[in-house]
Amino acid sequence: MEVFDKLCFHWKRTVLPAAVPTHPVERVVFHYHRMLPEYVWDASFLEGNPFTFIEVKTLLDGVTVGGHKLSDQEQVLNLAESSKLLLNMVKTRTFAMTKSVFTSLNAVTARHEALEWGVFRGEGKERTYTPEVLLGGGRRYTPLPTEAGAEKLNGVFHDGVAALAGLPPMERALAFFLFGALQQFFFDGNKRTSRFMMNGILMMNGINAISVPAARAEEFNGAMVEFYISRDATSMMEFLWSCREKE
Repeated sequence: MEVFDKLCFHWKRTVLPAAVPTHPVERVVFHYHRMLPEYVWDASFLEGNPFTFIEVKTLLDGVTVGGHKLSDQEQVLNLAESSKLLLNMVKTRTFAMTKSVFTSLNAVTARHEALEWGVFRGEGKERTYTPEVLLGGGRRYTPLPTEAGAEKLNGVFHDGVAALAGLPPMERALAFFLFGALQQFFFDGNKRTSRFMMNGILMMNGINAISVPAARAEEFNGAMVEFYISRDATSMMEFLWSCREKE
């Protein structure tokens, strides 16, 4: 199947339903806004951030929280700002499955945390370092090498997005997350940024955003390791689908 070839991974397409209930975009945006503190905490927990849910909510209310590293606080605030940026894009109908949106979200999500942010690997000053994903047990996943100008990465992104466009919204959204996580377009923040893209696709199509609950972080990490090793996204598709809020 061409989409599998372009994305460099595959899945059993029957794991997702053919039709998914939809709502007015305004309704799903309101829901995301209401759930924002929990979604930010979920995302920060997946990164190993020590902030508790109450501390995250306190910080988002504009009150500082003591006893934490400034880098941990900044990560939470970046996630909150990225969430608000995504909400505004969806509200104004400016969100699209494009490189400019993708890099804009990464510019906030990975700010001061990555080697460079807001550009594909190789498009900034750093043009040789290639990050690896540690999988445990001495195993590593290495994406395409970083090269000046990121010509290959841009080609992969262009071809992948074109292939994704033909999928139903839910399948397209989940596949984009896995596509971004696998290809590692950025030096850091790839999974976080790709989840924002996933949720932008969902909300633009009237589907509630999906957040990986903090309580399921170990399950998520284990399924991601298997995905990197096997390139079979079936289990991850099933997992993400199970994380949705039931209608």
